[in-house]
Parts: sequence; structure tokens; C-alpha cells
Amino acid sequence: MTTLEPRLLKGFRDSLPALAAARQQLIDSVRKVYERYGFLPLETPALEYVDVLGKYLPESDTPEGGIFALRNADGEWVALRYDLTAPLSRVAASYPDLPIPFRRYQIAPVWRMEKPGPGRFCEFYQMDFDTVGVPSVIADAEACCLISDALEELGIGQGEYLVRVSSRKILGGILEATGVAYAEPGAELSPQALTALRAVDKLDRIGRSGVLALLGKGRLDESGDFTPGAELEPSQIETVDRYLQLPRTSRTEFCERLDTLVGGSELGQAGVQELREIDAFLAAAGYSEDRVAFDSTIVRGLGYYTGPVYEATLMFEIRDEKGEAKQFGSVFGGGRYDNLVQRFTGKKIPATGASIGVDRLLDALRVLGRLPDRVATAPVLVTVMDPDHLSDYQAAAAELRQAGINAELYIGAGRFGRQLKYGDQTGKTVAVIIGGDERENDEVALKDLRQGRELSQGIEDRKEWLASQPAQITVARTDLVARVREILDRYAT
Repeated sequence: MTTLEPRLLKGFRDSLPALAAARQQLIDSVRKVYERYGFLPLETPALEYVDVLGKYLPESDTPEGGIFALRNADGEWVALRYDLTAPLSRVAASYPDLPIPFRRYQIAPVWRMEKPGPGRFCEFYQMDFDTVGVPSVIADAEACCLISDALEELGIGQGEYLVRVSSRKILGGILEATGVAYAEPGAELSPQALTALRAVDKLDRIGRSGVLALLGKGRLDESGDFTPGAELEPSQIETVDRYLQLPRTSRTEFCERLDTLVGGSELGQAGVQELREIDAFLAAAGYSEDRVAFDSTIVRGLGYYTGPVYEATLMFEIRDEKGEAKQFGSVFGGGRYDNLVQRFTGKKIPATGASIGVDRLLDALRVLGRLPDRVATAPVLVTVMDPDHLSDYQAAAAELRQAGINAELYIGAGRFGRQLKYGDQTGKTVAVIIGGDERENDEVALKDLRQGRELSQGIEDRKEWLASQPAQITVARTDLVARVREILDRYAT
């Protein structure tokens, strides 16, 4: 018999139960926030026509790199979706009877044919929310509120993140004021403006000197690769640099400084007015500047953004592969894209929205120590002390389940110690034990499995409290459900 090597494609990974369960827990938490704001679920196919995705090479009918594409049985190019925004645009154009505003969220994998690396995969999950059909920037302001709420729902507190906001129109107006054409006929960004925007978007990665080089002739990186620049003149680069160095002051003062910088540019003034309207909404909704701030360095790299853009950045530091401290960076981003649906309809249909990088956010929670190393779908394990009395254990598990408590009956082979080890490996909180003495006295023993795990991890804020809790108690059999629920409620928060 020939055996096969169990190979895995480069850039892909298996999500074993601990990772898959943690991801699902994160998704469920964020979904609650999306639905709190009235967003509805949408599902679209994994495969789309390449032209729908907008991924043909210029002046060609061949797909550009970066997507997984193939020809179907009719000889047409199709591809795995690389994001969730292009499919949304197709849906918005396909169904004229959709309620306006159309507010949807979608949670699904996307695929990109990129060079894999640490934390970078060819398949990953995104969680998008979008509002289609609303031209007012109130939709953008609300998106910033939602992002803030979603991060706090995950236990990332105020001061540990910052939602940073700007408008593409402001930098566009500054470029126009220096003599750079921002948009071409048909509202497409000029190549020079797009190159400049993408240079600024790399500020966190390559630093100010790298951005200035990309605004000019180009940049030679450490590996020797040369990236062509935007070819701006020195005086134009100086103006953009002044914009990027604007201090992050109060939202009101920031808008006043921008007013002076954009001068008489109508596009720039429109962008400043957008920020003023967003500020008024945020202030009325109670979102202070330590949660949502205005920041000139936020531009977003995608070419289709047309107005406000926003990112959520985690403010704590991590150590890179060289051992140097750096901030974790962005985990949530989006903006307004009023021209994307127009590709299908010929009419401008406003839209705005944002996306979470689910796996990146999981990494952040792990670094913060807020991601359990074991996540159990059933927190209770009913152990089997005596197989001759299996019906007693089945009855206990059934009673817990009927009371709405997820419980697993141990059905493997193994002595009691092995069963407890299994419960620990699978993240159980409570073990239900019914031995001969318990059966004779119509009692059950309940062992707190999670207590030992948390004490061994040295979780300081709970250590003293945990140590004061009994590791195991014996209760009346009739009190099984109530006493198990008490233990589970200890860890509810």
C-alpha cells in the first residue's frame, strides 16, 4: 500500500479546535455589536467573475496577480473573492429593491495569492460592515462608534486602542493646491496622486524618511529593491510633509489647522467640513477624543476610497523579531467609497464601511493575555467512574443539557485521572464526579478544573480570589444544575 504525505499548501493552515473556537468566540462577540446597530447578515459566493472583482490587468482580459483565478467550463475567468467589498457592490447593483439604506455585515474567508510569512496567510477571515445609499457622513461617524464598541466588547479597553480618522479629500486638496492633479475624468485617482497616497499609507512601516523618498523619485529598501515614487517636486513634498506632521490635538483644533493648510481648495475644504460634521456626531454620542481622534496620517492604500477614512490602532507595544519594541498597529479599517457600485449601474451610489482582520485581532488578544489557550464548547465534563452505572452519568449529562448547560459525557476509555486530564486539555470548567460514595448518599462531587489552570498561569488580578474558592465540593444530587451554574457564573465575566 502506497501512503501519501499529508502535505498542506503554502500560505494555508489548519485551524485546530483551540484556534477555531477562539475565532468563533471573537466573531460572536463582534456580531452582537454589528446587530446592535441594525446591520443584517449577507452571504455571497466564494467565486466571482474576475471582471466583477475588478481584477483584470490594464488593457487586458487576463487576471492580474494576487488572486486565485481559473477558467470555468464556459472559458470565462472566475476567481476566489479577495475581499468582501467587491461582492457587496455587485449585490447592491443586482437588487434594485433592496431597502435603502442597505446595511449589511458579512463574516467569511477571503483569498489572496501573496507571499506567505509570519502572520500572513493566503486564506483569512474578514468581518465587514457597510452602509450603502447614505451620502451623509453620519454613516461614517457611526462606523467609528461601532468600531470603538466592538473593540471594547472584546475586552480591549479605552486607552488600549484609538480610532483614527481623516478624509481623502483633505490630502487630495493639498495635492491640488501644490499643482498635482488629484482625479482624472470619471473620478478615478490620477496615478501620481494614488502613488502619493500609498506612500503616506506606509508611514507606520517605513517611517517618515521612507515616505518622503516615495513621494519623490523612489525608495531603495534594505533588500536592494527599488520602488518608484510619485515624482513630486521638493516644494510639493514639503507641503505634504507639513500636513503629515500636524499634531494630534483636539478634533476642533485639528480642523482649524487643516482649514489654513488646504487654503482655497474646494476639495480640501469639503474634507475639513466632513470632519467637522463627524466631530459633532461623535461629541453628541459621547465618544471622546481618547476613543476617536483625527489624524492626518490616515489615508488608506486602496484606490477606491473617496472621503472619510478610518483605522483602529492598538496602542500597546510588542517585540518584533529583533527584540525591538513597536506598537501592534491597525486591526480595523475602512472608509467611504462612493464610486464602487457605479461600475455596474453608471450611477453614483454612496457607501461606507469597514473590516476587521479577524486573525490579526486574535493575535492582539493573545498578546494581551485575553485569549484563553483552551476554549470549550461544553464547559462541563461528566466523568464516568463506574461503567456499570453508565445510565447515572447519562442522566446527569442530560439534566444539565436540558437546563441549557452544555455538558459532555466522557465516552473514551481511561481511568479517572485520564478523564480529568482530558477535561483540562479541552478547556472544561467543571468536572461532575459520581463515585460509589456519592451514589450511595445521593450526591455529586463538582471539581473546578479552571481554578487550577488560572492559578498556574499566575493571573494576578484573580489569584487571591481563586485561591479562596474550594477546588472541589460535594452537593446533593438534586442541586446538580444550580451548583454547576454557580461555578460557571464565577467565570462569566
